Amino acid sequence: MSAYLKEIEALTRLRDGHEEKWMGINPEYAVRMRTQNRFKSGLDIAQYTADIMRQDMADYDADSSQYTQSLGCWHGFVAQQMAIAIKRHRGSMSKKYVYLSGWMVAALRSKFGPLPDQSMHEKTSVPALISEIYTFLKQADAVELERLFTQLDDARENGGDEKAIIEMIDNFETHVVPIIADIDAGFGNEEATYLLAKQMIEAGACAIQIENQVSEVKQCGHQAGKVTVPHEDFISKINAVRYAFLELGIENGIIVARTDSLGASLTQKVPVAREPGDLASQYNSFLETEEIHNVDELQENDITIHQGGKLVKPTRLDNGLYSFRAGTGFDRVVLDCITSLRHGADLLWIETEKPNVAQIAEMVDKVRETIPDAKLVYNNSPSFNWTMKFREQVLEDWKAAGKDVSSYPEDGQGLMAVELDDSELALEADQLIQSFQADAARDAGIFHHLITLPTYHETALGVDTLSEGYFGDSGMLAYVKGVQRMEIRRNMNVVKHQEMAGTTMGDHHKEYFAGENALLAGGKDNTMNQF
Repeated sequence: MSAYLKEIEALTRLRDGHEEKWMGINPEYAVRMRTQNRFKSGLDIAQYTADIMRQDMADYDADSSQYTQSLGCWHGFVAQQMAIAIKRHRGSMSKKYVYLSGWMVAALRSKFGPLPDQSMHEKTSVPALISEIYTFLKQADAVELERLFTQLDDARENGGDEKAIIEMIDNFETHVVPIIADIDAGFGNEEATYLLAKQMIEAGACAIQIENQVSEVKQCGHQAGKVTVPHEDFISKINAVRYAFLELGIENGIIVARTDSLGASLTQKVPVAREPGDLASQYNSFLETEEIHNVDELQENDITIHQGGKLVKPTRLDNGLYSFRAGTGFDRVVLDCITSLRHGADLLWIETEKPNVAQIAEMVDKVRETIPDAKLVYNNSPSFNWTMKFREQVLEDWKAAGKDVSSYPEDGQGLMAVELDDSELALEADQLIQSFQADAARDAGIFHHLITLPTYHETALGVDTLSEGYFGDSGMLAYVKGVQRMEIRRNMNVVKHQEMAGTTMGDHHKEYFAGENALLAGGKDNTMNQF
């Protein structure tokens, strides 16, 4: 028997047990409301999505073509429309997530106004956005189910196929998917990290991404001035996040450990080594140092350490920070990754300066010599000039193959010329961009591909295009042709914006509650009927 019909039977018995007092309650209406509100709390969502993500990780281990994807979303409505589009175009939400970017929270959701990606925004804005996103995704469920309920009523009234519609209700796929949420460097010490992680999980996050930068001087991963913490400090924050998951009962929550060491040249601390070869000793081995042969070589307040049988002075900047030796980024990344996975992280994030499969694969292959099932979350960042970088890559590949490249400019900006867009080089570069995610999933261990800021840029582009026409010669045609007509042609739900905001569902609720006395917003005079 249908789960939907079984639940109606159960609620009918419950209603009848209250005799006359509940006679105003329609059991089927109550079941519809329950079905539209499948997830009663953020923890329900966190557990449901953690189970999905763990299964996806196992699927990827078995077949690297089964990688996952997400787009960074800065508002619940943006995430909702992404999910609706995926279901409409792809038929399923399988292997599709939402990414919550700290950069976009800082730039778009802070009460201080737009801020740089330096952990200066209110930390509570992160769990608030997680909650908002899931509110909108659940609303997408409710609206789509409301349409099925309307179809069911019509089928009953007009002799349609009730069974087929009930099967669609029973097999409905939710828009609720995993969120990978950015906690930056933890917004403070270990306790601060734990407290914020708890709020993020309670809001629904099943996966928390944390980076190995110093929290109070955190920088965007694609900017200079990054300062990393010793491994012991980072492990304590990984532990803090794990304790938050365990306290809340999400035993399979996912921790993504991000390393910025490839582009970070500074550290705030020289950790204390307890024995040769321990984590602190390995971390310190990357420091830029100067050997000291005589105490007279030291100046007042200079600091020295004993390292490898020698007395050395770490290079200390005027701001008190210490420098790593040039060229150690690769080895520091590998050590960071192995250490994080050995101490509780589930996935890795390596921040790179360019989208190059070979470069990523080289680091991952080195990590996999120690941990064979190591997997990455990778930022397909808008901070990369993808057109330039891939055209440069093709140009270098052609040179290495002995191909004549004399007709192409040598500099990156020259390769960006519009006139080259249809050239052989540009077309080959575009093919590499198109296959980048599949190639990197296969060759570089990338389980999850995300774009951090796509909806920031997409919003700006959409508003720019509309403004150009609307405030120019096109006037209202700019909106009608460029927006509304496109929504209609693409069969987008949002063209019926009143319905997406909940008007139809609200009208039905009023009918549930007040019967024929309900004052409805819909009806023949509602202009939404034009669509």
